[in-house]
Amino acid sequence: MINPLLLTDFYKTIHHMCYAEGISKLVSYWTPRMSRKEDVDKVVMFGLQPFIKKYLIEYFNDNFFNKDKETIIKEYKRVISRTMGEIAADTKHIEALHDLSYLPIEIKAVSEGTRVNIKTPMIEITNTHEEFSWLVNYLETLMSCNIWQPMTSATIAYRYREIIKKYFDLTVENGEIKRACGDFSMRGFSSLESAEVSSAAHLLSFVGTATIPSILYLEQYYNCDLEKEMVGFGTPSTEHSVMCSYGQDEYKTYETLITKRFPSGNLSIVSDTYDYWRVITELLPKLKQDILNRTGKVIIRGDSGDPVKIICGDLDASKDSPEYKGTVELLWDIFGGHINSKGFKVLNEKIGTIYGDSITVERCEAICENLMKKGFAASNCVFGIGSYTYQYNTRDTFGFALKATHSVINGQESFIFKDPKTDTGSFKKSQKGMCFVYKIGEDILYEDQLTIAEQKVKGENLLQTVFKDGKLIKDYSLAEIRTRLHGDF
Repeated sequence: MINPLLLTDFYKTIHHMCYAEGISKLVSYWTPRMSRKEDVDKVVMFGLQPFIKKYLIEYFNDNFFNKDKETIIKEYKRVISRTMGEIAADTKHIEALHDLSYLPIEIKAVSEGTRVNIKTPMIEITNTHEEFSWLVNYLETLMSCNIWQPMTSATIAYRYREIIKKYFDLTVENGEIKRACGDFSMRGFSSLESAEVSSAAHLLSFVGTATIPSILYLEQYYNCDLEKEMVGFGTPSTEHSVMCSYGQDEYKTYETLITKRFPSGNLSIVSDTYDYWRVITELLPKLKQDILNRTGKVIIRGDSGDPVKIICGDLDASKDSPEYKGTVELLWDIFGGHINSKGFKVLNEKIGTIYGDSITVERCEAICENLMKKGFAASNCVFGIGSYTYQYNTRDTFGFALKATHSVINGQESFIFKDPKTDTGSFKKSQKGMCFVYKIGEDILYEDQLTIAEQKVKGENLLQTVFKDGKLIKDYSLAEIRTRLHGDF
C-alpha cells in the first residue's frame, strides 16, 4: 500500500519549507462556495466519517505509523527526489510525525445530515501540536477527493426527494416517498469506491438501490444493520439479455417470467427490447388475469426514448396511438385502479411502471407535473436515477474547497485569506480568521474574522469536534442522519 504522505499533490510536499517562519498553528475551513444546480442553495453534510475511519485512522495506522520508519522514509525519498529534486525530498517533518505516532489534527464539523447554506463553512481543521501546522492543508487533497462526491450526491438526492414530496403532498394519499426513487448509477461511475459512496448518499433520502456495495458501506461506516433496520432494498429485475434469450416470442417471455420464474413478489421487466407499445397494448391484456392473480406487482420498465413522453404521453402523436396516451394511462385502461381521497387515479396494486434511463431532476418534475395534469397520482411511477444524474458532477458543482483563514506566527494570531481581484464573482474569496457557525430558522450561517478566544465565547458553535489526535470523537448512525435530514424518514 502507498505511504499516505504520498497520497497528495506534488506541491503539498514542499509547503512545510515555504510557510512563514515561526508558524505554529494553521486553521482551514471546508466550504461550498457556490451552486451550479438550479433551486439548490444548501449542501448536505455527508461522507466525512468514512474518510476519517478509513484513511485518517485505519490507513495511516496500517501504512505509516505501524510501518518501519526507515522503510517509510526510504520510499518517500525515492519518489520525491526523482520527481521533484533533492531539495524537495526533505523528510525531517515526516520523521517527526512518525515519531509522534498519531495525527496531531483536530477536525470540527457540522453534524452529518445537516443542510448547510452555500458559503457557510462545514468543516474546520487545525493542528494540535505546534510542529505540525504544515499537516493541515497537506491533507486537503486526500480529504477533498474523498468527500466532495458523497456531499454532492446527497444534496442532489435531497433535491429529488423535495420534488417527490411536493407532488406526493398534492396527489398521493398513502405513499412512501422513500421508495419513489432508486439508484441505478453503479455501472456509470469511474470506480467502485465512487459508486458505493454516491449510492450511500442516495440512501439518505431513499431506500431503493441497485448498488449492493452501498449497503455494506453504510453498515461498515455508519452503524447500521440491514438485518435490523431499513438500509436499502433491491428489486428483482430483468435486463435485455434475459429478454433476448427467449427470442422474439415475447408472449412466452412474459408468461414464463410472470407465472413460472417469479409467480409472486415484485418483478420489474424491461419492456422495450423490441416494441414497447406492443408489449403494453397486446401482450399485457392477454396476461391480465395472470398478473392480477399474482401476489406482488409487475413493474413495466421503459428504457429508451423521451422519459416524459413515454410515461405521460406525447401530445404531438396521433390521438389514437398508444404513444399519445403514454404508459400510465395505458396501464389504467387495462388494469384500472382506484381514485384516492385527493381525486387522483392510482393504478391497480398489481401493476406499475418505472423509468430509469436519462432521468434528471427536471424530467422527474416534468413527469410528476404531467401525471398530475392528467389526473394521476405521482406514485404511479418510480424513478431510477443513474450516472446521468450522479456522475455528471465535479468538485466545482458546489465549489468545494479547503482554505486557510487563520494562523499563529511567532505567538501572534493572524487572519489570512484569499480575495483575487480577477475573481469577479467573488467565487474564490475565502473567510478570514476563525469562524463561528450557527443556525437561524432553517439556515446555517456563519460569522468570521474572530480570534480563537472570540470564537470560543460566541456560544454553541455548530462545528463540533469529530476527530482529534488520531481518534474518532463522534460516531454517527445512518438512522440519526436520516432523521436530521428529513425529520420523519
